[in-house]
Amino acid sequence: MGAKTALYQEHLNLGAKIVDFAGWDMPLHYGSQVEEHYKVRGEAGMFDVSHMTFVDLNGPRVREFLRYLLANNVDRLQTYGRALYTCMLNEQGGVVDDLIVYFLDEEHFRLVVNAGTHDKDMAWIERHAAAYDVTVNEITDVALLAIQGPDARHKVHHLLSDVQREKAQALVPFNAVETEGFFISRTGYTGEDGYEVMIPQDQAVDFWRRLHKAGVHPVGLGARDTLRLEAGMDLYSAEMDEETSPLEAGLKWTVAWEPLERDFIGRKALEPQYNATPARKLVGLILDDRGVLRSHQRVILDGEVVGKVTSGSFSPTLGKAIAFARVPFDVGERVLVEMRGKQLPARVVKPPFVRHGKACFE
Repeated sequence: MGAKTALYQEHLNLGAKIVDFAGWDMPLHYGSQVEEHYKVRGEAGMFDVSHMTFVDLNGPRVREFLRYLLANNVDRLQTYGRALYTCMLNEQGGVVDDLIVYFLDEEHFRLVVNAGTHDKDMAWIERHAAAYDVTVNEITDVALLAIQGPDARHKVHHLLSDVQREKAQALVPFNAVETEGFFISRTGYTGEDGYEVMIPQDQAVDFWRRLHKAGVHPVGLGARDTLRLEAGMDLYSAEMDEETSPLEAGLKWTVAWEPLERDFIGRKALEPQYNATPARKLVGLILDDRGVLRSHQRVILDGEVVGKVTSGSFSPTLGKAIAFARVPFDVGERVLVEMRGKQLPARVVKPPFVRHGKACFE
């Protein structure tokens, strides 16, 4: 038996197929992963992501600490509620985890990190926070619901108080506001607009039920994965890990090199790579033949194994199998992917595969 979120019984009531995910009992789907995927792309879907790790950092030197801990530069966060996507790196330039950091005030920042890396993340943060006298507090009495899709914000607005609604409507992407006990962030992991709403655990069931009654469809981990893959979003432990730098994971844009005097963990290891032509890169693949691309499948070029699929699945929006793969930097427009003893041709493309709900490729 794994850990359970405050919404676990709701998932059972809705007929969810429960699976283990990073030590949590989580819904894979509620009957049809494909239907759930389409609901998010076309209307609105809701995810229970309460298994994520939420950490508040406090202290007079907290900004200084985060300038050192994170590869992206928190000096970009100057207004209340502003959010930034970034990686924590190790000394070798590998990715300890990817996360979102929020600025609340000069002595208070909030991190949202992955569930599967909870223990090592907390140890890593606490280890480095000590030198800056930063207090590290994990928030454990909240639930997090992600409501995503073209109708998501509109449906959420109808369930908020007048004050909450006014503040939520004013949010632009990658900004958040805390109001009347709700922490509402205009972020997500699907490529669609929407909110991630952090609420007290004892209010989670009521809010979930009201969302469902308003026509927001529950969505499990299965569709969450196909949605993020279509949107060209990396997954920790697949596209990146402690042996893979953000430069090799297609995340060069998340490394802030200016100002030059800012030191951050992993900078010295990354500097020689930054302006050099990398040996390998992350690309998108589209399979035009029948079949499903899966992680660890081998990528073949000129009769040799040159790479592997890091994430793959069937794309409901494209109606084809798609994947991320790590391949040589100079790879061309076509490769072969080995599956079940066969080598099938695949197109090499630049993600995302879907933007604003529309297919980028035929």
